[in-house]
Amino acid sequence: MVNPVFSMEHFIVEQMILEDLELAVVWAASEGWNPGLHDAEIFYQNDPEGFFIGKLDSKPVAVISAVRYSDDYGFIGFYIVAPEFRDHGYGGHLIQRAAQHLAGCRSIGLDGVESQQANYARHGARYAHDNIRFEGHGPGEFIPLPSGVEIRPLADISFEMVLDYDKRHFPVDRSVFLRAWIDQPEALALGILQSGKLTGFGVRRPCRQGYKIAPLFADDPKSASALFLSLRQGIGLETPFYLDAPQTNSDAMSLTKVLSMNPVFHTARMYLGETPELPIQEIYGITSFELG
Repeated sequence: MVNPVFSMEHFIVEQMILEDLELAVVWAASEGWNPGLHDAEIFYQNDPEGFFIGKLDSKPVAVISAVRYSDDYGFIGFYIVAPEFRDHGYGGHLIQRAAQHLAGCRSIGLDGVESQQANYARHGARYAHDNIRFEGHGPGEFIPLPSGVEIRPLADISFEMVLDYDKRHFPVDRSVFLRAWIDQPEALALGILQSGKLTGFGVRRPCRQGYKIAPLFADDPKSASALFLSLRQGIGLETPFYLDAPQTNSDAMSLTKVLSMNPVFHTARMYLGETPELPIQEIYGITSFELG
């Protein structure tokens, strides 16, 4: 007999309001995911209809996001069931609701923690690669740039140029997200230019613990290294910073070793539908586990 506390009779799934998403961010922090301080408001504006919360007798027990960028691409994240309500079917109802919202998308991405990868695979998700979170400390030493190369704030670079570069490294146009991400409070957003051509950019944002450098895109290892070292500047010696790097990017793995960063967490990037063709060797750090 089913315990009435865990009955489906009084379980409902609703669209989140922003305050609900702020609760989901708190839950993400409790899971050790270390969300950014301004993630909720930035994520929510991309697709306010793509965030769902499951309630049992009005009590929040599960959350998920299903952000639809376009008919070509969506991303599932924030899949969390409160610990005391796991293994009772509530999460499955949220996955179904997320799938309904993203119905018709050519490709749907997600980052699955190890405990959920088999679950996602049962729903048809295919493995693409691991993303490994690395942790480092302190500002490091800056290496002088060669002649003709400069690092500038992204605010000083044409947004169209930045967006064009982003489109090479993300499956679809995400201009709404990108503007908010670059302009968020306390962030450091930098681009590297070689003879006036943008060859990489990165963003550092404050998180519950330290900072995340995300994304970090670059044409080559030297550009990635110069950007990364610049984004580390001003961080205290005891303050942690993090990079979520695709394991299949060998240059990214080498960079983390050179900088004495340690792996602390990993997920599997998986896709429903088509797997986007991206220049993985130019992706040194993904943007987020929640929105891709």
